[in-house]
Amino acid sequence: MADWNSADPTQAMDAAFAMFENESRKLAELGKHWEEASTTVRAKDHSLEMTLDGRGELVELVFNASKYRAMPPAQLAQVIVETLRQGRVQAQQKMNDLMGIPEIPGMDLAGLANGQVRPDEMISQLIGPMFDTLNEFGVEAERPGLGGGNSSGSASAKQEER
Repeated sequence: MADWNSADPTQAMDAAFAMFENESRKLAELGKHWEEASTTVRAKDHSLEMTLDGRGELVELVFNASKYRAMPPAQLAQVIVETLRQGRVQAQQKMNDLMGIPEIPGMDLAGLANGQVRPDEMISQLIGPMFDTLNEFGVEAERPGLGGGNSSGSASAKQEER
């Protein structure tokens, strides 16, 4: 992450933009992965096979032969759930491998991919320190509105706090 308290704010800004561009490239690759990738898993007993899309959502379920017909409903349900869980783990691992370790602290791309992190909150967390430092230098830099995200770091909100 850029050191916004360094003596050279231009250099800190350049470093921050370089990291941001790299993470943006990873997000573009993730979007392409979501559209094009798939994961296929087979149940341990080979009674069924599932295909999941790039996000890990079930898109196809194929029952093999007639083995599943002889299974009690509870056992069949357990096989379906376990196979789906296995497929989602594999799909998530593919996304994690694609994204790698983020260069920017607070950039939880895996959390973003699996829906645990809201994009607007992540962006606000990432750019917040930059805007806070700019405000400390006397530059009235209001954080952009991020679709319902936290705007407590904006210049107008800081004015109200004083």
